[in-house]
Amino acid sequence: LAANSPKITTNSPTQRIGASANSEKFMHKGYPKTNIQLITLDLDDTLWDTAKTIGRAEEALRSWLKSEARDAYEVYRSGDMGAMRAKVVERHPEHRHDLSFLRRTLLAEVMRFAGYADATAEQLAAEGFAIFFDHRNQVQFFPGAVDVLRYLSQLYPIIALTNGNADVKRAGIADYLVDAISSADVGFKKPHAAMFEAALKKRDIAAPYAVHIGDNILDDITGAANAGMHSVWVDVDHIKGGLRPGEGKAVAATQSAPGAVGANLPRAGDLQDQTVAAATYTAKSLPELSHALSYIESLVG
Repeated sequence: LAANSPKITTNSPTQRIGASANSEKFMHKGYPKTNIQLITLDLDDTLWDTAKTIGRAEEALRSWLKSEARDAYEVYRSGDMGAMRAKVVERHPEHRHDLSFLRRTLLAEVMRFAGYADATAEQLAAEGFAIFFDHRNQVQFFPGAVDVLRYLSQLYPIIALTNGNADVKRAGIADYLVDAISSADVGFKKPHAAMFEAALKKRDIAAPYAVHIGDNILDDITGAANAGMHSVWVDVDHIKGGLRPGEGKAVAATQSAPGAVGANLPRAGDLQDQTVAAATYTAKSLPELSHALSYIESLVG
């Protein structure tokens, strides 16, 4: 646990959220008796560096295209790609949150544009996507990420909640999760409340007994608040920069998104006679998650 406590944001830090008589109703089975009933967890840029991961996947795809479909490679590296992407999204609005579908479809369009017949274009697109997706799931975890995830999975049910298309099995973390939900599954992406509600429904948990962990102020923290959930903001700038807590730029969630969290958090919900805003805790390293959750545990009863 970190020696320095990150900033905690609530309307009433000393007031307990809910009533102890109510917590038993939502108690999860198969885990230690805790006040937090569910954790939802962002993946990209919370557990690993997404830009580096996608960058390596793009390099692998371009290398394959250059070797196996040279004409398509020339199209892929041309200035036509922006317009082609826009057209794919325009033609398939129902799949606008399904990144895998959009990439496969775009690759097929690239192949056709390069002169391949439909059947060949579809086959090459499938092969190219397989190359990309394999490397996309060869993630390099932030220091301590897997250890923290393993530890937390022994205490709480964890559902991955992502706007991306990472495969938790290929990434090697499926054993620490009870489920994984993507924007492609829901038809919306964070910060839409439907994403968070899908996870709550999976476990039949009330929002005030759930905590979302993520790196994005809008998608993760504001989204969780709007759904009535508590949250832990992972300060990924500190993690990427290898900084220890308290070093460098210490930006709390309320400073990064004035009006989105903090004093203007929505009410968590009426539990018996008590209501209190959802708590937001800032963690500047992944091991601090345990500290953050312990604090939120003290608010939930």
